[in-house]
Amino acid sequence: MGDTVSLILAPVIAACGGFVPMISGRGLGHTGGTLDKLASIPGYDASPDLGRFRAAVGEAGCAIVGQTVELVPADRRLYAIRDVTATTDSLPLITASILSKKLAAGLDALALDVKVGSGALLPSLAAATELADSLLDVGGAAGLPMVALFTDMSQALGHHVGNALEVREAIDFLAGRRREPRLAAVTVALAAELLRLGGLARDDAEATAAVMRALDSGAAAGRFARMVAVLGGPADLVEHPERHLPTAPVQCAVTPARPGFVTAVDARALGLLLIDLGGGRRRADDAIDGAVGFAEVRGVGDAVAEDQPLAVIHARTTAAAEAAAAALRRLITVGEAAPAPPSPVLRRLSSV
Repeated sequence: MGDTVSLILAPVIAACGGFVPMISGRGLGHTGGTLDKLASIPGYDASPDLGRFRAAVGEAGCAIVGQTVELVPADRRLYAIRDVTATTDSLPLITASILSKKLAAGLDALALDVKVGSGALLPSLAAATELADSLLDVGGAAGLPMVALFTDMSQALGHHVGNALEVREAIDFLAGRRREPRLAAVTVALAAELLRLGGLARDDAEATAAVMRALDSGAAAGRFARMVAVLGGPADLVEHPERHLPTAPVQCAVTPARPGFVTAVDARALGLLLIDLGGGRRRADDAIDGAVGFAEVRGVGDAVAEDQPLAVIHARTTAAAEAAAAALRRLITVGEAAPAPPSPVLRRLSSV
């Protein structure tokens, strides 16, 4: 939900000389799924056979796909079951789900983005620490060098919430058109960890410089474009995302009840509100509307007023947009003074 790190991270590492075979999942409960975002790209094959998956990694340096009959098939079934049986936050199931996909991909190193806050599966720092310890213990026993970064999910990480909207945000980030600072801080930190773990950089300064070169030169955007094309998507998606990504017919700005500054965002409620619009699942077989969501969502510390809306709703119908607008005003708290926004990266743990 409002988190496009994987879409940016994979091509960045590829542009720095790494190879990123990433097996990801779909949304669980109120949280967004990387595969649901990619499914909004016309033609993108998120469930390729093993040969096509390997070819994509070889040609683009990265490939983000889902579980298939050849790749962690049991997790594909368990994922769907967890989503509708109130077991999305089961620590053993989370550990097994994450690491089964990562180990099946044959990784040499892994950087974990462990979310903390109301938008996370495990909102408290204590629960997130327990999960990270479990992941590091199991991954370490399998011989996989790992680092876990605890990152803030008390609000949307970027500007947009919704599948096609988040793909657009990731593309704009890679192309250098717009980079939200919190999203940049988390992505660069994770990428730097991976470059060091993978032996592609000696220290943090060298790793960070390599990440910024990959972004600013356009090399990372080129890797993303190649990945999309090899997996069946449009070759010009980076240059012309508006030609290919779906858009909702109704768009309306949500103004605050009074001017002020955002003091809090209920990220969990925001994720559930996206489901109400059709952008997520209540049942395993529910279809997802990739076009709906919230654009330009304001974060903690941002000013809001009549001409600075809380967000812009993208919906299928006027009635759905009006209902979402009323709910959005309740889940974003506005005060008179601007608070300091929370730090994007909270803590680091390592198995090496």
